[in-house]
Amino acid sequence: MNDYREKSFWLSRLDLRPGPSLKGDEKVDVAIVGGGYTGITTAYFLKKMDPSMEVVVLERDLVGYGASGRNAGFSMKLFGFSMAMTKLRFGKEDTLRAHDYMTDAVGLVKSLVEEHQIECGYEHTGFFRLATSEGYERRIRQEIEFAQSMGIDEIKWFDADEVAEHVRSPNFRGAAYEPDSAILDPARLIRGMKEVVESMGVTIYEGSAVEDIQAGDRVRLTTPGGTVEADRAVLATNAYTHLLPLAKSKQAPAFTYVIVTEPLSDEHFQKIGWQNRQGLEDARNMIHYFRLTDDNRLLLGGSDVKIPFGNNMDRDGDEQVFARLEQDLRFLFPQLADLKIAMRWGGPVSVTLDMAPAMGTLKGGRLLYSVGCTGHGVSLTHLNGKTLAELVLGKSTKRTEIFFVDRTVPPWPPEPLRIMATQAVRGALRLQDHFMD
Repeated sequence: MNDYREKSFWLSRLDLRPGPSLKGDEKVDVAIVGGGYTGITTAYFLKKMDPSMEVVVLERDLVGYGASGRNAGFSMKLFGFSMAMTKLRFGKEDTLRAHDYMTDAVGLVKSLVEEHQIECGYEHTGFFRLATSEGYERRIRQEIEFAQSMGIDEIKWFDADEVAEHVRSPNFRGAAYEPDSAILDPARLIRGMKEVVESMGVTIYEGSAVEDIQAGDRVRLTTPGGTVEADRAVLATNAYTHLLPLAKSKQAPAFTYVIVTEPLSDEHFQKIGWQNRQGLEDARNMIHYFRLTDDNRLLLGGSDVKIPFGNNMDRDGDEQVFARLEQDLRFLFPQLADLKIAMRWGGPVSVTLDMAPAMGTLKGGRLLYSVGCTGHGVSLTHLNGKTLAELVLGKSTKRTEIFFVDRTVPPWPPEPLRIMATQAVRGALRLQDHFMD
């Protein structure tokens, strides 16, 4: 098993012992492939809705080893790439439904943390989307106007002086402020939820990679140590879903990168303010996202993404992007030029061809999947887990009827066309950023 401590700052702070792997053959009601937020939360709601159900989670490495333990820890309401793109793709009514879904998603994460007293540094601090150039200020103002035209009025414009009352940088021209957002330790959240579902009777096998899936009257999943036969299986694999032949074309992974500094001193805080610890993001296509950790380090991620070829998922590090992030940190906060970088890491996010999330069923409903979080999945994956549980149980709810369940997902083309397509999109987005920076 790979050393999880190298995979993120969050994971490096944990002392974990691998759980048991699957040995032998088992028969259950539902098997879940993937021990991240989607898989663990699906298991949670299955047991909550039907305590008699036999549920098994099969995780290739450790629970939280993938994106759930490597992300920046923002629980926020953004659905897909942008609200305007969602409206262009799906129309006004579905855009409003997506917004309501994400509002519920942020609330769900908060309620799970509070109900189960998960110590994950949860702070409901709100969120600033910052303008760092005239072009980005224009973009953000247009987005606020667009949201207001849709009847969504909780997002407010703060001018440069108002932003400076919360966080100071000579390069912040203003920002959109959204109060309903949180920051947290993503690894402690997923490990806390692991303990919760195990206490409910869910069996979790770590170090149990699913090598083959056969779906007929029942689903048979094969791992190196044994097999699981189930009535239903949930493919809770998100950015790793292209590794499964049955859902290969529904999404592609893109790797994003993060740096974290040494802890800030009192003098650093005097220079930048940031007393209310809001999550921050800029308006670039290749966004920067940044926040404070619970021990007052500055975390900065984004700047660029890297696209792996085929099944290669060994893209956790990229020295060029890490160097660019360090430069970006000095630009965004020149007051912190003396801060040293403590750790660098990367991880994959799941992207559909039309940049919107998707859930659905395969093989006559025997298999279910969830993909396309597009880098804003902490809250989304938790509510998707509830939706998947309802779909498994045949329930009809406002979630199971939402437009991105069983929608037609434009397929990614096979290699090498896929890498060419993703690089073309990446290049266009970077070029636009170049002219707007």
